[in-house]
Amino acid sequence: MHVQEWLDSVPAVAVYAVVALVIGVESLGIPLPGEIVLVSAALMSSQHSHINPLILGACATAGAVIGDSIGYAIGRKGGRPLLAWLGRKFPRHFGEAHVATAERSFQKWGMWAVFFGRFIALLRIFAGPLAGVLHMPYWKFLIANVLGGVCWAGGTTAAVYYVGVVAEGWLKKFSYVGLAAAVVLGLATMLIVKRRTKKAQQELSRREVEPVGAGE
Repeated sequence: MHVQEWLDSVPAVAVYAVVALVIGVESLGIPLPGEIVLVSAALMSSQHSHINPLILGACATAGAVIGDSIGYAIGRKGGRPLLAWLGRKFPRHFGEAHVATAERSFQKWGMWAVFFGRFIALLRIFAGPLAGVLHMPYWKFLIANVLGGVCWAGGTTAAVYYVGVVAEGWLKKFSYVGLAAAVVLGLATMLIVKRRTKKAQQELSRREVEPVGAGE
């Protein structure tokens, strides 16, 4: 079976369920590629009419909001021992340095950390559990969580969908070599953006630590 035919045969319900599940589990505090899954599904919806981008965005938003809320409840009940346990299980994501950076962001920005955290890979995993550990009032968390989920999931779905629709006609004019080059360029751009974001976070952490050392 041709790849195109196989993709057309994938039930839309299965795509919606996978997107909601992966994003929801990621929001619980378990490192999963939620953003990659959402982007892939949104691009798929631009090429296959049986996948509705509006339903896809709604499912992604629901997964984000529900997952974060469950993560909040777990963090509020588990407290700091939960962060220590996560640090042992996922040292690359929940190491002491990462937890300290996320905690400073929450203490400084409050609700805005939850909102903008949805757009940053590290804070996207931390947002729910850490807000619960720090006992952020749930109504504040819920408002920021819903707004962040809608903007991130809905915005990402819409942007990728329309880019896919526009790019479809353009890509048809080129060979598979051109398509491969476009994919490589897109991946390279994503890696550069992520690297610069990580560097900016490290620089911010360094600046926040320096005054403490000077005072001592």
